[in-house]
Amino acid sequence: MKLAILSDTHGLLRPEVAEHLKTADVILHGGDINKQSIVDELGQYASLCIVRGNNDKEWAEAIPRDLTVTLGGVTFYMIHNKKEAPADLAGVDAVVFGHSHKYVQEERDGVLWLNPGSCGPRRFRQEITMMMAEAEDGKLRVEKITIPHEAK
Repeated sequence: MKLAILSDTHGLLRPEVAEHLKTADVILHGGDINKQSIVDELGQYASLCIVRGNNDKEWAEAIPRDLTVTLGGVTFYMIHNKKEAPADLAGVDAVVFGHSHKYVQEERDGVLWLNPGSCGPRRFRQEITMMMAEAEDGKLRVEKITIPHEAK
């Protein structure tokens, strides 16, 4: 199962990101989507698993703040801000989060923590990133995708 993992689009779905979404079976979005139109556009590419970010206001009231989903035998816990993740992550293989706009892929206590960074408007002089992953038979392979951008 091919997964696209992104976060912090902040109202911008770049064409370069959309190209990667075309190959995904499921899109996991870690919040700060900012507009219903982005959710609608994402849904044209693949099934969606999304959580609400701190910038997702009234329009996003139906979007959960956290979500647990199993894909390809891998159990994901999703939340926008990792500081709000529960201490007990029993049964969880990977945590998908966003908020900081910083790419993170690290294992802690047997759980893989994944922040795809931000692929929306460039902020804080950080690179524009997302993840593509393969989940199969309980195993997860993750690839960092860096989106080229003009140096601003």
